[in-house]
Amino acid sequence: MNETITPVVLLVLALLLTGPAPALLARARWPLAVPRAALVLWQALALAAVLSALGAGASAGTLVMMHSSPGPGVVVLHAVALVLTLVVAARLLWSAHTLGMALRARRRRQRHLVDLVGRPDQRAPGALVLDAARPVAYCIPGLPSRLVVSTPALDGLAPAEVDAVLAHERAHARARHDLVLEAFSVLHNAFPRVVRSRAALEATAGLVEMLADDAARRRCGPVPLARALARLADAPVPAGTLGSGAVSPAVRIRRLASGDAACPGSVAGAVPAWLLAALAYAAAVALVVVPTVAVAAPWLTAVATTLT
Repeated sequence: MNETITPVVLLVLALLLTGPAPALLARARWPLAVPRAALVLWQALALAAVLSALGAGASAGTLVMMHSSPGPGVVVLHAVALVLTLVVAARLLWSAHTLGMALRARRRRQRHLVDLVGRPDQRAPGALVLDAARPVAYCIPGLPSRLVVSTPALDGLAPAEVDAVLAHERAHARARHDLVLEAFSVLHNAFPRVVRSRAALEATAGLVEMLADDAARRRCGPVPLARALARLADAPVPAGTLGSGAVSPAVRIRRLASGDAACPGSVAGAVPAWLLAALAYAAAVALVVVPTVAVAAPWLTAVATTLT
């Protein structure tokens, strides 16, 4: 590929990966069958979009060095592209810093509060019980994490349902799903309001809930978990925490009731889950590797040749 069109190709790719691609993936039904592979695909999509956006500006900014006698217009155009790239990188770093600091401070306060007012209860081993007015169950991420349930939740759930809820929350804590959601929140906050979309953030939030559902289902069975989700459907979840009621449970309950990971009536019902997962992983690898090899590598080679 001619290295001079690298910025254009990367810019078009970045626009596709931040606009149509997330919209299509968010509407797809097959991720219900293979949430882990779908989550990896979402992560690859976000990474490829960021790399393409940064690469478009960086390549435009450095191509001026390849001209033996660039005119003032070329210099200004490429300088503006490079500055915009630096601004995008700065916004990402600033978003990661501010969001990370705010989340960790909030979670420290929450852990301190539940340590003060929470109490152990033999009905919920490993969790702290709060005497709240409403049934709640959630995990406060961190090292160490906290599992929290309220007295109304314990009173309203059968023992098997309590076990399923705790298994769900432990899966969140063990897999550090908070870090996955934090990364997508950083990307969301880094984009200006006029172009940002909540598609990726909402889709990944649903996928981590399904992953925790799968872990709880393997341990406790689908029926107690589905009943617990229905009983906690309206349970509030404090900001910065992870809980079984954080995402609408209707789809998750239907998924559990279907008897397998597939969603009835979708393409996932006709395609084996292993094949869906393999295709998703392959697409994730291709999203990152193909633009790097086919687009970015020739530009980097040309820049290195010019500098030497």
